[in-house]
Amino acid sequence: MVLIAVFGVALLIAVLLSGLAARTVLSTSFLFLVGGALVSDGFLGLIHITPDSEIVTVTADLALFAVLFTDGMQVSFPKLRSAWKNPARALGLGMPLAFVFMALVTHYLVGLDWTTSFLVGAVLAPTDPVFASAIVGRKEVPARLRQLLNVESGINDGLALPVVLLLIAAAGPTAGHAESASPSKIALELGLGLAFGTLLPLLVNGLVRFRLLGAEPKLQPLLPLATGVILYAVCHLTHANPYLAAFSAGAVLASLSTESKEAFEPLGESLAELAKFAALLVFGALLTPTLFGDLPIGGYVAVVLAIVLIRPASLLISLIGTGLDRKEKLAAAWFGPKGFASVVYGLLVLQSGIPQAEEAYTLIAVCIAFSIIAHSSTDVPVARAFNVDAIAGVPPLDDARGPAPHRKQTPHART
Repeated sequence: MVLIAVFGVALLIAVLLSGLAARTVLSTSFLFLVGGALVSDGFLGLIHITPDSEIVTVTADLALFAVLFTDGMQVSFPKLRSAWKNPARALGLGMPLAFVFMALVTHYLVGLDWTTSFLVGAVLAPTDPVFASAIVGRKEVPARLRQLLNVESGINDGLALPVVLLLIAAAGPTAGHAESASPSKIALELGLGLAFGTLLPLLVNGLVRFRLLGAEPKLQPLLPLATGVILYAVCHLTHANPYLAAFSAGAVLASLSTESKEAFEPLGESLAELAKFAALLVFGALLTPTLFGDLPIGGYVAVVLAIVLIRPASLLISLIGTGLDRKEKLAAAWFGPKGFASVVYGLLVLQSGIPQAEEAYTLIAVCIAFSIIAHSSTDVPVARAFNVDAIAGVPPLDDARGPAPHRKQTPHART
């Protein structure tokens, strides 16, 4: 109950400060991360959470699923068919380059063995546009840039998971995860995830078309929600990949019914925000002074390189020769934040029991924390480079008139 109270207080503070955050480098993501750290055992001791606590895995898993489901609904198949090359380059070249570069940096600067170093690279390879919402959530930003970031982040989670599982199995004796890491089983899980994410929306859409069935307007937003809930349960019952399923289901639902997409969008964004904030609060509680003290100097250098050099260089190389202009390439290269996929996969590493699991997890956790702070604090300044003036429908600080009652508020909140 203390955790619920803390979450409620943090949510209230975040809402009250969201207007200021919409105009500055302050972000609500950062507030929840810091709030979780302050109430943890490392500081005030109000809540007691460890990396092996079930709530950590559950909240991160739910947040990632919710975010990917809502992100998938932003994908337009017609536009993707005409502009698939940029996401394909980012996934086929940029992601492997970041994976290899991170492994090299980890091995030589942190001193982890080669297998564990590549494991760290695989965990930190996925990106998450949640912490760049002022970019991916604004129509003023070029559609090809938003689609590149959304599609890349939606697919790279599923691509990284089999590599993570295989490397955990190869890293040494584990605490029971090796049996789930065979290539055939991983392929089956990915295939099931894609199948469920495609077939379930098709089934639901078919049911809606029956003459005696159909959702009344006020309940229509709950139709995609019900689909997502069923999909999440089915994936975990069958061990299908829930992340690939979530993204594909969102994309299929949006393509089948524009009405459902538009009806669900406000509810979906709110639910994804709540899941994200809860996961950030819980993850923040793991960021104790001991955790930061356990990372050597070489680890901090690796973290900085991962954020300011490895991701940007890898994506810029992959986008050579594309139609994106210089500003779009730089924005895409910078916004490669490490998000909930990396949290989930980092916990898999820690719980695997491999020889260097704790050292790898410490590096991963610190890198995620620094990435969230860096990227969620810079999306507004970068968005303004694309002429996004009212990030959240909030008037600028120097607007002496104040917010007029009749001014329309846009739904895209600064996170």
